[in-house]
Amino acid sequence: MAGTVTDIPRAADRRRGRGRRGRTWGLLGCGLVLALPAGLLVVRLTGLDAGTPLAVPMVLFPYSALLSLLVLGVMVAVRALRSRWAVAVVAALVAVQVGLLVPRFVPEGRHIPSGSTELRVATLNTDVGGADPRAVAELVRTERIDVLALEQLPPGGVAALDKAGLGALMPYRELHPEYDSSIYSRRPLSHGGTTDSDTAWPQTTAELTLDGSTVRFVAVHTYYPLGDADRWTRDMTALASLARRGGPDTVFLGDFNASLDHAPMRRLLSAGLTDTHAELGHGWARTWPVGHALVPPMVQLDHVLHGSGLAGVSVGERTLPGTDHRAVVAVLALLPE
Repeated sequence: MAGTVTDIPRAADRRRGRGRRGRTWGLLGCGLVLALPAGLLVVRLTGLDAGTPLAVPMVLFPYSALLSLLVLGVMVAVRALRSRWAVAVVAALVAVQVGLLVPRFVPEGRHIPSGSTELRVATLNTDVGGADPRAVAELVRTERIDVLALEQLPPGGVAALDKAGLGALMPYRELHPEYDSSIYSRRPLSHGGTTDSDTAWPQTTAELTLDGSTVRFVAVHTYYPLGDADRWTRDMTALASLARRGGPDTVFLGDFNASLDHAPMRRLLSAGLTDTHAELGHGWARTWPVGHALVPPMVQLDHVLHGSGLAGVSVGERTLPGTDHRAVVAVLALLPE
């Protein structure tokens, strides 16, 4: 009987010891899982992705916030992991992440005067002309697009689009397949050409005069950070310089190879541009990649940015066969001066 009594506290001690070890390992596991979200948050706050390979994982920042929120939920739900200091640290991490992400989900609610002229624009990376030309023409027809920017459009792609009927729908164009991008329009364009800024290749530009206002368009395609992060950053810096000189009636649209969490993109926006998706509260748009059975669209690389002389009315994405990017379609209103 004495031996049995003595064994009882020993068994209890062993259980407590196993519980402490289990809690330690559980908290350690949570810490390892949170290493990526914490690291990305540091990069997001410091802008270390500019010109460095850190630009590549930075596109995962929204997903890292979801991961942090999931870990916080597990720590609160599992009694063995309810360490006050650990929960407080993870809650602070989640709060900062959410604080950075929430603004893009809240519509700005800008007042658009009744009767304002609207401009329907679209952009599509054709994947070196792989996009189905008939689908592109149908998009223009059904969405009643006024101005279309196409990136990675080779000379053969131009001919295929004309054969599919795009030439009849949009007879005015500024074509530069020898570089990369082109601009199509239903209405006459003026002052067409390409930029001479420090970008990997010239960006195509053109102007459209509508109801007394002249809107300047820049069809954007930057270098990609996975190939050369420094070159990509210089491209974005050059675009920011263009935006500062562009005035309020400017539209930059295309494949920026950047999300709203990249420091170079935020600097571009601070040059006087607004991202239409964020302006309208569509903060979870995903435009790349598409066409893969096992990988859904995950990140937004394609954007419609505009100056203060315009306001977003609507924006959305469309999937076209033959390309790994989704098209972005936006309706912009011209604001009175």
